[in-house]
Amino acid sequence: QVQLVESGGGLVQPGGSLRLSCAASGRIVGVNAMGWYRQAPGKQRELVARLTTGTTAYYTDSVKDRFTISRDNAKSTVDLQMNSLKPEDTAVYYCNAVIRRGVGVREYWGQGTQVTVSS
Repeated sequence: QVQLVESGGGLVQPGGSLRLSCAASGRIVGVNAMGWYRQAPGKQRELVARLTTGTTAYYTDSVKDRFTISRDNAKSTVDLQMNSLKPEDTAVYYCNAVIRRGVGVREYWGQGTQVTVSS
């Protein structure tokens, strides 16, 4: 069994910073990809940033040059450093991982952590 646990969300003023963290635990043979999605009220869930093994990081256009994703493969963790936050960044942020458990690969989701950017 694999579980993803997010932390680091909260309330921040525009221009502020937050760092989200996600840790994967369980029967993990390897991690093919880890990333962050977000979903704002009334909107579809969107991919924010992702690190896939063997590739460069992906960022959606709205967060480029403001967010930085990092991953520790040995510990199966992924962080999202969010700087210069804007009200439109307000959403529930979900950790996502594609994990190999030995039998095959499977996609996992965290419970989500709320990020609110408000003055």
